[in-house]
Amino acid sequence: MEAGRADAVTWRNRALLVFDRVSVPVAVCDVYGQVVLANPAMATECGTTPGRLRGRQVLELFRPQEAGQVERIAEALRLRHRSRYQVSVCWRAPGGAERYGELTADPVSDSAEETPALLVMLRVLGERAAPGPGPAPTTEVERQVLALLAGGATTARAARELGLSRDGVTYHLRRLSARWGAANRTELVARAYALGVLLPGVWPPRARPGESE
Repeated sequence: MEAGRADAVTWRNRALLVFDRVSVPVAVCDVYGQVVLANPAMATECGTTPGRLRGRQVLELFRPQEAGQVERIAEALRLRHRSRYQVSVCWRAPGGAERYGELTADPVSDSAEETPALLVMLRVLGERAAPGPGPAPTTEVERQVLALLAGGATTARAARELGLSRDGVTYHLRRLSARWGAANRTELVARAYALGVLLPGVWPPRARPGESE
Protein backbone atom coordinates (compact mmCIF):
# COMPACT_ATOMS: atom_id res chain seq x y z
CA MET A 1 0.00 0.00 0.00
CA GLU A 2 2.75 2.43 1.02
CA ALA A 3 4.75 1.52 -2.06
CA GLY A 4 1.72 2.24 -4.23
CA ARG A 5 1.29 5.67 -2.69
CA ALA A 6 4.98 6.45 -3.18
CA ASP A 7 4.77 5.44 -6.83
CA ALA A 8 1.69 7.61 -7.30
CA VAL A 9 3.46 10.62 -5.78
CA THR A 10 6.51 10.02 -7.97
CA TRP A 11 4.46 9.86 -11.17
CA ARG A 12 2.41 12.89 -10.13
CA ASN A 13 5.59 14.92 -9.62
CA ARG A 14 6.90 13.79 -13.01
CA ALA A 15 3.63 14.73 -14.69
CA LEU A 16 3.74 18.18 -13.09
CA LEU A 17 7.31 18.65 -14.29
CA VAL A 18 6.26 17.88 -17.86
CA PHE A 19 3.18 20.09 -17.45
CA ASP A 20 5.37 23.05 -16.45
CA ARG A 21 7.92 22.54 -19.22
CA VAL A 22 5.64 21.96 -22.19
CA SER A 23 5.57 24.96 -24.53
CA VAL A 24 1.85 24.63 -25.32
CA PRO A 25 -0.41 26.80 -23.10
CA VAL A 26 -2.24 24.30 -20.86
CA ALA A 27 -4.50 24.57 -17.80
CA VAL A 28 -6.59 22.27 -15.68
CA CYS A 29 -10.03 23.67 -14.85
CA ASP A 30 -12.97 22.42 -12.85
CA VAL A 31 -16.20 21.60 -14.65
CA TYR A 32 -17.30 25.24 -14.32
CA GLY A 33 -14.22 26.56 -16.10
CA GLN A 34 -12.37 27.83 -13.02
CA VAL A 35 -8.59 27.44 -13.34
CA VAL A 36 -7.12 24.97 -10.86
CA LEU A 37 -3.64 24.70 -12.35
CA ALA A 38 -1.90 26.48 -15.23
CA ASN A 39 1.50 26.08 -16.81
CA PRO A 40 3.91 28.98 -17.47
CA ALA A 41 3.04 29.06 -21.19
CA MET A 42 -0.64 29.64 -20.38
CA ALA A 43 0.25 32.31 -17.82
CA THR A 44 2.47 34.07 -20.36
CA GLU A 45 -0.49 34.44 -22.74
CA CYS A 46 -2.32 36.24 -19.93
CA GLY A 47 0.65 38.38 -18.89
CA THR A 48 0.84 36.93 -15.38
CA THR A 49 2.15 33.97 -13.36
CA PRO A 50 0.60 30.49 -12.99
CA GLY A 51 -0.28 31.12 -9.36
CA ARG A 52 -2.24 34.27 -10.20
CA LEU A 53 -4.35 32.38 -12.74
CA ARG A 54 -5.67 30.01 -10.09
CA GLY A 55 -9.35 30.67 -9.44
CA ARG A 56 -9.86 32.73 -12.62
CA GLN A 57 -12.57 31.83 -15.13
CA VAL A 58 -10.92 30.58 -18.31
CA LEU A 59 -13.68 32.06 -20.52
CA GLU A 60 -13.11 35.47 -18.97
CA LEU A 61 -9.42 35.26 -19.84
CA PHE A 62 -10.18 34.03 -23.37
CA ARG A 63 -13.40 35.47 -24.79
CA PRO A 64 -15.56 33.05 -26.80
CA GLN A 65 -16.36 34.27 -30.31
CA GLU A 66 -19.56 32.23 -30.44
CA ALA A 67 -21.74 32.08 -27.32
CA GLY A 68 -23.61 29.06 -28.67
CA GLN A 69 -20.45 26.95 -28.50
CA VAL A 70 -20.13 27.48 -24.76
CA GLU A 71 -23.79 26.70 -24.09
CA ARG A 72 -23.56 23.42 -26.01
CA ILE A 73 -20.44 22.39 -24.12
CA ALA A 74 -21.98 23.26 -20.74
CA GLU A 75 -25.03 21.13 -21.55
CA ALA A 76 -22.86 18.22 -22.68
CA LEU A 77 -20.82 18.37 -19.47
CA ARG A 78 -23.98 18.42 -17.36
CA LEU A 79 -24.99 15.21 -19.14
CA ARG A 80 -21.49 13.78 -18.45
CA HIS A 81 -20.67 13.39 -22.14
CA ARG A 82 -16.96 12.75 -22.54
CA SER A 83 -15.98 14.30 -25.81
CA ARG A 84 -13.34 16.79 -26.89
CA TYR A 85 -14.78 20.30 -26.99
CA GLN A 86 -13.44 23.25 -28.97
CA VAL A 87 -14.18 26.94 -28.54
CA SER A 88 -13.02 29.78 -30.81
CA VAL A 89 -11.65 32.54 -28.60
CA CYS A 90 -9.86 35.88 -28.71
CA TRP A 91 -7.87 37.71 -26.04
CA ARG A 92 -5.61 40.66 -25.44
CA ALA A 93 -1.92 39.68 -25.45
CA PRO A 94 0.45 41.33 -22.93
CA GLY A 95 1.87 43.57 -25.67
CA GLY A 96 -1.60 44.88 -26.51
CA ALA A 97 -2.21 42.91 -29.71
CA GLU A 98 -5.56 41.16 -30.15
CA ARG A 99 -4.92 37.43 -30.56
CA TYR A 100 -7.32 34.75 -31.67
CA GLY A 101 -7.24 30.98 -31.50
CA GLU A 102 -8.93 27.89 -30.20
CA LEU A 103 -9.40 26.37 -26.76
CA THR A 104 -9.64 22.58 -26.65
CA ALA A 105 -11.16 21.05 -23.51
CA ASP A 106 -10.90 17.33 -22.69
CA PRO A 107 -12.85 16.00 -19.67
CA VAL A 108 -10.57 13.94 -17.40
CA SER A 109 -11.34 11.96 -14.23
CA ASP A 110 -10.41 8.71 -12.54
CA SER A 111 -13.83 7.12 -13.12
CA ALA A 112 -16.86 7.53 -15.35
CA GLU A 113 -19.03 8.45 -12.36
CA GLU A 114 -16.73 11.17 -11.03
CA THR A 115 -17.37 14.79 -12.03
CA PRO A 116 -14.63 15.48 -14.58
CA ALA A 117 -12.04 18.19 -14.58
CA LEU A 118 -11.15 19.84 -17.86
CA LEU A 119 -7.73 19.69 -19.45
CA VAL A 120 -7.66 22.90 -21.49
CA MET A 121 -5.13 23.59 -24.25
CA LEU A 122 -4.81 26.85 -26.16
CA ARG A 123 -3.90 26.99 -29.83
CA VAL A 124 -2.81 30.43 -31.04
CA LEU A 125 -3.90 30.98 -34.65
CA GLY A 126 -2.88 34.59 -35.19
CA GLU A 127 -3.08 38.15 -34.00
CA ARG A 128 -4.17 41.58 -35.05
CA ALA A 129 -1.74 44.40 -34.34
CA ALA A 130 -2.44 46.68 -31.42
CA PRO A 131 -3.97 49.97 -32.45
CA GLY A 132 -1.42 52.71 -32.75
CA PRO A 133 -1.57 55.90 -30.73
CA GLY A 134 -4.11 58.51 -31.75
CA PRO A 135 -3.18 61.90 -33.18
CA ALA A 136 -0.67 63.86 -31.13
CA PRO A 137 -2.36 66.37 -28.81
CA THR A 138 -2.35 69.84 -30.38
CA THR A 139 -4.38 73.00 -30.06
CA GLU A 140 -6.82 74.11 -32.74
CA VAL A 141 -4.53 77.01 -33.74
CA GLU A 142 -1.52 74.70 -33.99
CA ARG A 143 -3.43 72.36 -36.28
CA GLN A 144 -4.48 75.26 -38.53
CA VAL A 145 -0.92 76.57 -38.68
CA LEU A 146 0.36 73.14 -39.64
CA ALA A 147 -2.26 72.70 -42.37
CA LEU A 148 -1.36 76.06 -43.92
CA LEU A 149 2.34 75.32 -43.64
CA ALA A 150 1.85 71.94 -45.38
CA GLY A 151 0.09 73.77 -48.23
CA GLY A 152 3.10 76.02 -48.77
CA ALA A 153 1.91 79.11 -46.89
CA THR A 154 4.48 81.62 -45.71
CA THR A 155 4.51 82.97 -42.17
CA ALA A 156 2.92 86.20 -43.42
CA ARG A 157 0.10 84.38 -45.24
CA ALA A 158 -0.60 82.09 -42.29
CA ALA A 159 -0.75 85.15 -40.04
CA ARG A 160 -3.26 86.88 -42.35
CA GLU A 161 -5.54 83.84 -42.68
CA LEU A 162 -5.56 83.10 -38.96
CA GLY A 163 -5.71 86.69 -37.74
CA LEU A 164 -2.38 86.38 -35.95
CA SER A 165 0.81 88.40 -36.02
CA ARG A 166 3.90 86.97 -37.70
CA ASP A 167 5.47 86.58 -34.28
CA GLY A 168 2.36 84.66 -33.16
CA VAL A 169 2.71 82.14 -36.01
CA THR A 170 6.46 81.84 -35.37
CA TYR A 171 5.74 81.20 -31.69
CA HIS A 172 3.45 78.25 -32.51
CA LEU A 173 5.94 76.81 -35.01
CA ARG A 174 8.83 77.03 -32.55
CA ARG A 175 6.71 75.42 -29.84
CA LEU A 176 5.74 72.52 -32.11
CA SER A 177 9.33 72.09 -33.37
CA ALA A 178 10.67 71.90 -29.82
CA ARG A 179 7.98 69.42 -28.75
CA TRP A 180 8.51 67.08 -31.72
CA GLY A 181 12.26 67.59 -32.17
CA ALA A 182 11.83 68.91 -35.73
CA ALA A 183 14.87 70.66 -37.20
CA ASN A 184 13.01 72.70 -39.85
CA ARG A 185 9.57 73.33 -41.31
CA THR A 186 9.78 70.46 -43.80
CA GLU A 187 10.46 68.02 -40.96
CA LEU A 188 7.72 69.62 -38.89
CA VAL A 189 5.14 68.93 -41.61
CA ALA A 190 6.43 65.36 -42.00
CA ARG A 191 6.07 64.80 -38.25
CA ALA A 192 2.54 66.21 -38.35
CA TYR A 193 1.54 63.61 -40.96
CA ALA A 194 3.36 60.80 -39.14
CA LEU A 195 1.67 61.67 -35.84
CA GLY A 196 -1.78 61.78 -37.41
CA VAL A 197 -2.33 65.51 -36.94
CA LEU A 198 -2.76 66.12 -40.69
CA LEU A 199 -5.06 63.96 -42.78
CA PRO A 200 -3.21 61.89 -45.41
CA GLY A 201 -4.29 61.99 -49.07
CA VAL A 202 -6.15 65.30 -48.76
CA TRP A 203 -5.46 68.51 -50.74
CA PRO A 204 -5.37 71.24 -49.74
CA PRO A 205 -3.91 69.93 -46.48
CA ARG A 206 -6.42 69.61 -43.66
CA ALA A 207 -5.94 68.92 -39.97
CA ARG A 208 -7.61 65.95 -38.32
CA PRO A 209 -10.13 67.06 -35.70
CA GLY A 210 -8.68 66.23 -32.30
CA GLU A 211 -8.58 67.00 -28.63
CA SER A 212 -6.61 70.01 -27.57
CA GLU A 213 -3.63 69.40 -25.32
